[in-house]
Amino acid sequence: MGEKTETRLTILHTNDMHGRYRPISISKGSATSQTGDPGRSWDEFDREGTAGGFPALATAVRRIRQERGAGNVLLVDGGDTFSDDLLGNLTRGEAVISLMNLLGYQLMALGNHDYDFGSDRTRELDQIANFPMRGANVVDVKTGRPFLGDPFIVFQAAGIRVGFLTLTYHNTGDTGNPKNYEGLAFKDGIEAVRQYLPDLRGRSDIVVVLSHLGSAMDRVLAREAPEMDIIIGAHSHDRISNERIGDITLVQAVSDNSVLGEIVVSLHGTQITNVESRLHTLWIEAFPEDEEIARQVEALRAPYQDTLEAVIAIAGEPIGRHYRSESPFDKLVGEIICTETGAEIAFMPGVGYGVTLQPGAITREALYTLIPHPAKVVTMRLTGENILEILEQCATNQAPGDPRMIVGGLVQTAGLRWSVDFAKPSGSRVSAVYVQGEAIRKDKSYPIGTNAGMARGLHRYTAFTKGRDVVIHDLQVNELVEKAFTEMGTVRPPRLGDITLQGKA
Repeated sequence: MGEKTETRLTILHTNDMHGRYRPISISKGSATSQTGDPGRSWDEFDREGTAGGFPALATAVRRIRQERGAGNVLLVDGGDTFSDDLLGNLTRGEAVISLMNLLGYQLMALGNHDYDFGSDRTRELDQIANFPMRGANVVDVKTGRPFLGDPFIVFQAAGIRVGFLTLTYHNTGDTGNPKNYEGLAFKDGIEAVRQYLPDLRGRSDIVVVLSHLGSAMDRVLAREAPEMDIIIGAHSHDRISNERIGDITLVQAVSDNSVLGEIVVSLHGTQITNVESRLHTLWIEAFPEDEEIARQVEALRAPYQDTLEAVIAIAGEPIGRHYRSESPFDKLVGEIICTETGAEIAFMPGVGYGVTLQPGAITREALYTLIPHPAKVVTMRLTGENILEILEQCATNQAPGDPRMIVGGLVQTAGLRWSVDFAKPSGSRVSAVYVQGEAIRKDKSYPIGTNAGMARGLHRYTAFTKGRDVVIHDLQVNELVEKAFTEMGTVRPPRLGDITLQGKA
């Protein structure tokens, strides 16, 4: 028998692009929705500059393929990929999929936003893609089989068998319009791993789980079903490299197409001897844009250029979004809703995508990275008791005890001052609630404004369904904000400090 060979396999990975196909401007602190957010584990980019986009990503991928040999490199994505951007929405996801085809992606896990255009469109995009989009724990109710086909795939790379099992977000049904998920059921990801992993293990030398569960659940998965070798994570927009849980390596590459993850697996024969990973921030000066991909980007933009590049207003200061703490952009949107509708209080969902509006011109596409979805403005009357129920549900969503139950970000409010202490027992975490400066009264009825998603009970906010005098306005939130920004001319972030967070979510 011949001697065992020494082999190196490289796996390149991205996650949570949210439709971002061009570079973004990065400032230290809050550059994206979950960097510089004081409500979550602190993360920020280490300097200012311009980074990301498919042309820079193409350069990085090409360099690594040339250095290692294309047959020794795999390229995968963790989901939340093709919507949440104006061009992505105008092309119903096809713009991003076409660019991924050009880069030679080989697999994508379905994220919770990858059904934003409805499951039929997700099926169409899976056919357009030159790679499979899969999720072991999303089931077609009619067939009882995983949506879009086999939930795992085995690649031959670097002379070994590399098995991938894909997972979608188990709480997807709580995060968007129910019509988008008709005919689909979302199951527990750990149970799906237990179901499929033995078969995959038998067919593979290395097993990788490509997971859109979020890092909290990935850590649970590693402890409860430790038969895989690597977990490539998504959903929580974390910067994770070389984290070890037992013999498993856990990684994740931030978000917004700004970072490329690289995993290098060293093997003796088919035996893993070492796993190392690193994250490459795609600074444009370090990864000059690939000219061919840049031309393709401009060709995709050309039919929509006037719509995309229309200047709506001027940002006088950076206006960012926070996911797990009081959010400047979302409070501003709430104030606009109150002004437009006469509501005393506005609620917006905690949303985990979007890029900070930098000082200077606000184009329509920049604005729509923060409010891409056409949700209508809704007004209703809620009692003080209903409002307290919403705030307590928010606290439970953030810190439910069981990571499986985490959903959404901190609910965003305008016209309301409140405190939450995550260290207290669930159901008694919210205190010091004031409406327009007066202590809230449980028996009083308050006029509130929100969007259609929250009115339906998005993120388990079922108290909204108890509202009275409900009016669904013939006006979308993104249209309302665009109009208000145009009238303002120069837009600045609102004063913060109405939400006080204590304890650790």
